[in-house]
Amino acid sequence: MSRAKGGSFNHPAALAALFDQKGLSLRSESEAAARVSAALLVASIRQRASGHPGPRVITGKYRASWQSDVTAAGPVFIAEIGSDAPQARRLEYGFVGTDSLGRRYAQPPFPHVGPAVEASGPVVARILGAAVERAL
Repeated sequence: MSRAKGGSFNHPAALAALFDQKGLSLRSESEAAARVSAALLVASIRQRASGHPGPRVITGKYRASWQSDVTAAGPVFIAEIGSDAPQARRLEYGFVGTDSLGRRYAQPPFPHVGPAVEASGPVVARILGAAVERAL
């Protein structure tokens, strides 16, 4: 194998050969990392949707509506995170106007998804990087 000092590769073919050799381990570690990352993001969204400065918590149903699902699409894992709550978009972005029932709103946004995604980026990168290191 053509590894440079410190465990990095100095030739793309050497890295590709290692990926072929360690494929199953890499796939398993990647799936686990995707599931952990998705769960962390859901937890972060729920935490940010728990009152000031986010939306007030009345019943907790909105927070509980945030879920994640990880699926395989060939060699890639896709983590989908979302809410089926009808107020999710309105809470994140705000709403000014009249709804379909004729009610008027001037609701400010309570960003909780965007900030959670932004804050989770470096953590997710570390989780995925660690998964690749464990597999290789």
